[in-house]
Amino acid sequence: MATLQKSKRSPRRGAKKPAATRSIRARAASRPRTNGTGKRSKPRTNGTGKRQQVETLRLRSVTPTYTVNDLQRSLAWYCDGLGFVVSERWENDGKLEGVMLKAGSCEIGLSQDDFSKGRDRQKGIGFRIHANTVQSVDALADRVRAYGGKIIMEPTNMPWGARSFAVEDPDGFKISFNEPR
Repeated sequence: MATLQKSKRSPRRGAKKPAATRSIRARAASRPRTNGTGKRSKPRTNGTGKRQQVETLRLRSVTPTYTVNDLQRSLAWYCDGLGFVVSERWENDGKLEGVMLKAGSCEIGLSQDDFSKGRDRQKGIGFRIHANTVQSVDALADRVRAYGGKIIMEPTNMPWGARSFAVEDPDGFKISFNEPR
């Protein structure tokens, strides 16, 4: 069986392989580092391989979870009114205590309030989710209206180049939906 042997000649110092043959890590290392503002940042190592700066947070997803007054009502609102699907259910002694809802690659959790902090506490104050979609927000608003959901901002063309509308769920949590224009 024949084996492939590498050339004994070492490459020129600083010479780069064509992008197609370099690893993803090598290609990423060859790009200038930025600090999120588009400006170059200083190298993160001091030559010994040890970091000089604390590594920034890198997330793959964020999943908000709402504690709701009536889980069955909220479940119907999110599934029938907005179009989420149930991806997980949490039960205890046959009683539904929470769900994970999915829409595209995004998730929202709902859990039943145990009312240990009182039945009358306000929810949804000072908090809003902004959801981006390529679907028509006008069609989505029509779906919410047909379900009887509460629209707090009708579909509107926004100055930043999106068409947006906003809803409020049965507990007062707000979600704005944005469609790029």
